Amino acid sequence: MKNLLFPLIAVLLWSINAIVNKAAATAIDPAAISFYRWALALLVMSPFVLRSVLKNQHIIKKHWWQLAILGALGMMIYQSLAYYAAHSVSATFMGIMNSLIPLLTVVISIFVLRVIPTLGIVLGTFLSLIGLVWLVSQGNPANLFTQGLGSGELLMLVASAAYALYGVLTKRWGIPLSSWDSLYVQIFFGVILLLPNFLLADDVTLTKNNIGLVIFAGIAASIIAPALWIQGVIRLGANTTSIFMNLAPVFTAIIAIFALGEELKSYHLIGGGVVLIGVMLAQQLRTPLTELFKNKKRNSQKKDCLNDNSQ
Repeated sequence: MKNLLFPLIAVLLWSINAIVNKAAATAIDPAAISFYRWALALLVMSPFVLRSVLKNQHIIKKHWWQLAILGALGMMIYQSLAYYAAHSVSATFMGIMNSLIPLLTVVISIFVLRVIPTLGIVLGTFLSLIGLVWLVSQGNPANLFTQGLGSGELLMLVASAAYALYGVLTKRWGIPLSSWDSLYVQIFFGVILLLPNFLLADDVTLTKNNIGLVIFAGIAASIIAPALWIQGVIRLGANTTSIFMNLAPVFTAIIAIFALGEELKSYHLIGGGVVLIGVMLAQQLRTPLTELFKNKKRNSQKKDCLNDNSQ
């Protein structure tokens, strides 16, 4: 039972971070919090990880470009776009979009890792698209044809896809570093990539109104939550642990109502619910389509044989 707390608390912290993203929209420049967050995480991790990273510098030199790409996807693109999106979308919407990441990951895996599609992926993708259309259009799909996607919705979709690709590439490359060494180097590259935008920002001042947001994002969401999640994977397995991500939009919506005064609309419940059902189907129905076709063909052949014998 105690093992369940690891992924549960991790998801709770990431859900709170969605609220932090929204709160940061009026408290600090997106370029500033993006840079400060990862610079703080790098600073806090250094005493614990730097020695191991230096010992493995020969591996890092060999895979530096891959680690740089992962840093760009996970630290620069994903979080930066989320901070910009927070200016025009609700925290509830951000939480629902984040719940799509596991499904986007398996869909991208079909093309990048040559994973055989499953019945769950096909049904889950179809349902999630329906839910996403309902959610983005605020319960009126015709709006998408007349108004199109809003900038915030589009940014969150790109951000979620970037993080899904991050997960797929992490698995494909299998860089021979520990989770913490790999994360540290990725953050290092992320900080470098975020620096130009930070230097061009109009106001990067840390104040009493935004420093708490930076500290939570840099330590709780960037270090503590991943540490708990890794422990969850170790103790429960990746498949079981991933199911807890389905709680993210639920936690985010509840916290947003009390912390930000956001109103939960019917389209949030309907669209978000359909999205979650789609994600859960993708996680649970793991029978490959090729196996289904084989079984169907086998059953058809048996039926033909029975008909021949009866004659």
